[in-house]
This record gives sequence, C-alpha cells and structure tokens, in this order.
Amino acid sequence: MHLEVVADDAALGRVGADRILQARADGALHVLGVATGGTPASTYRELARRSDGRLKDVRLAALDEYVGLPAEHPGSYTSFVRRNIAEPLGIAPEHVAVPRAAAHDLEAAAALFEQQLRDAGGVDLQILGIGANGHIGFNEPGSQADSRTRAVTLAERTRQDNARFFDSPDDVPREALTQGIGTILEARRILLLASGPRKADALARAMEQPPSADCPASWLQRHPDVLVVADQAAAAALSRRSLSHQGA
Repeated sequence: MHLEVVADDAALGRVGADRILQARADGALHVLGVATGGTPASTYRELARRSDGRLKDVRLAALDEYVGLPAEHPGSYTSFVRRNIAEPLGIAPEHVAVPRAAAHDLEAAAALFEQQLRDAGGVDLQILGIGANGHIGFNEPGSQADSRTRAVTLAERTRQDNARFFDSPDDVPREALTQGIGTILEARRILLLASGPRKADALARAMEQPPSADCPASWLQRHPDVLVVADQAAAAALSRRSLSHQGA
C-alpha cells in the first residue's frame, strides 16, 4: 500500500482526480468502481470540473446499495451515483451498474451484479473510502477476504455515521447489498481515500496491523496496487514508518 498525504480535503480531491484522469489518458481505465459518501465527493467535483468529456465512455460500477430504498430515493446510492458522478461526467445510464438491492431475491441480485462486473471486463480502478470501524464498501468487521457480493446487516456505528444523509437516524436502512472483499480485491488498481480525524484510527489499523477481519480495510494489504491518499487529519495516527514510505 503506497501512501500520499495531502493538506486537506480540497487537495485530496485534486490528487484523486489526477490519478483517475491519468489512468484514462494511459488507456488503462474503461471501468471505474465508485464509492459513495462524503469522502470521495471532492474527487467527483474535481473530475466534473476537469474531465471535459474524457470520461463519458467509461463504465461505472458502484460498491453497494441500501436494501429497502427505492432507486429514486435521494438517499439511495443509485441516486448518488447518477447525481454526483454519471450526469456531471456525461456517462449514459446504461453504462452505470449498481447492485439491485430492491430485488425480491437478494442472492440472485448479488450473482447478477458479479456477472455484470465480469461481462464488463472487471474493474480497472476502484475508488474506496474507509469507515470509522474499518469497513470498505459495506463490509463490516468480521468480513472475510474471500467474501463476494452479498446482503449484509449494517453495524450500528455505520448507521449513525450515515444518518447525516437522512432526515432522521431512524430512516437509515439496516441492510445493504455490497461488493465483497474478494470482489473488491479483483480490481486491477485501488485508490483508497481518507479524510478527517474520525478516520485516523481506522486508517492506521488498515495499513499497520496484520490483515484480518477485525479491520476489513486491512485486507487491502494483499492487493499489489493500492494507493492511499489521506489528508493530514486522517493520517494523524500513522506511524513514522508508514509516513516514511510516502510515494514508495
């Protein structure tokens, strides 16, 4: 896992966008895996400002979706991807894949999403955030390295963290359909973004403790090409050893 520490969220957005646009310029970006939530928002804003149509033919694959929310609900990740990524970049709806968490058969929906990823040729670059409890996607603590797309129960801490996106904490769904760790690790390259002091402990565990289900993001140590971009607040708990390997 390579590390780049930047000053603040605005700088994180610029560096994140740089990496994505460079991958496109190199001809190495056809399928972009996208995370939702607050951390990658500055990257998506920067992409919209700078992409100038260069990403309109890229396919998008979302990490997860809430169970029980209609796709048109403003809190759904289908809405987030459309509103914050696809439309600003000019990407057609048929080039956007989101797990179908409104399906009656969630196991079949998970299998269908895995097939969609295979049919698209796999994810070239996967954007990830990290939860305060170390989750990536909605792979909560306890998630194994070989897990695939599946329905999961959200940790209460995750629901509390996401309550700011809903009118009431009680409105936050309790389940989601998420790519598994094994699915995520199949991406050719991974870009992990971390912002703010609440992510500091989780980021340090992800990078410095042995890989384990206690901190699902730590499984990323098994991937050969992971870039971590963290602002100074998120990097505050990293050891000098980790910080000395910036750009390695």
